[in-house]
Amino acid sequence: MAASHRKPPHALLVPYPLQGHIIPAVHLAIKLASRGFTITFVNTEAVHHQTCCAARRSGSYLGHDIFPAARASGLDIRYELVSDGLPVVFDRSLNHDRFMFAVLHVLSAHVEELIQKLSLRADPPLTCLIADTFFVWPSTLAKKFAIPYVSFWTEPALIFSLYYHMDLLIRNGHFASHDNSKDTITYVPGVAAIEPADLMSYLQETDVSTVVHQIIFKAFDEAKAADFVLCNTVQELESDTISALQREKPFYAVGPIFPAGFARSAVATSLSQQVVSQQLILSTFQIPKATRVWSSTTLEWIHVVIDGLVEVANRKGKLNVKLTNLRRAIPNSRLRYLCVHNTTIILMEGCDVRKHHLRVS
Repeated sequence: MAASHRKPPHALLVPYPLQGHIIPAVHLAIKLASRGFTITFVNTEAVHHQTCCAARRSGSYLGHDIFPAARASGLDIRYELVSDGLPVVFDRSLNHDRFMFAVLHVLSAHVEELIQKLSLRADPPLTCLIADTFFVWPSTLAKKFAIPYVSFWTEPALIFSLYYHMDLLIRNGHFASHDNSKDTITYVPGVAAIEPADLMSYLQETDVSTVVHQIIFKAFDEAKAADFVLCNTVQELESDTISALQREKPFYAVGPIFPAGFARSAVATSLSQQVVSQQLILSTFQIPKATRVWSSTTLEWIHVVIDGLVEVANRKGKLNVKLTNLRRAIPNSRLRYLCVHNTTIILMEGCDVRKHHLRVS
């Protein structure tokens, strides 16, 4: 009889305030709630404002909450907003480093205030903190409030392992050196031989004094103190990497987080009006198999969709570099192509894809 009155576990779930982190966190919240968890989902005021604006431009109305449909289906998902330390109308896309600085130094104070408030009145009481691995404070706050810290990693286990073993990369001269080694990397546990040029861009840079590198270093110190890690990956696809990580700490593959048809989710998650946001997609129009002849005389249409927010454009112009490379490469390929360009993207000089909307070879 006593068991029937046992209160459900209550997780405070805090996603990193970027599109690619929010979406998997929303689906994790729904999955956990469907298994009996009470979830308090924490969004920043700025992300919520941007989501509301995107929904409104798309003809939808979003009130103070993104989970009413989930609750209507019987899931106990609550919704809280915190400040990231900057005004809601502050342009985080054009001021990427200032935004990251606020996330690094200010956001934690507002999350701590929320945890303090919930620890006094939440029913059921908080039983764990689930926070994105890239945060620099979860372990510290979890210890302060005597609750377990679960690190949620939204990318493949391989990427986690490379960041987790940055000390090995530094020791072997592959990272944080004025002249990073070009030798093949063969010593990261559970990771097959990999070339330095194939590392994540942040692990290829020689200047590690940036605010993003400060976040990476501190975040993975915190991750090492996590009680366990949930990774949005598939066990069968990364079994060697996962097994190696499990020898260091509890590490669980819980992917794929996204259910079938997730793009039609009833929960608003997009920060832009477009269905496809913050990504660069290179795809080909479907050609019937019977007519596919892969020869030099065959001309295939290439469909390039360049879409997204300016957020990634300001990271030392990396998006613009990609656009420039595409702009040069596609005409040189002598293939016919159609380029669809999101006019909200700010392009650097010399990267005006609008001049190349349609060209026939």
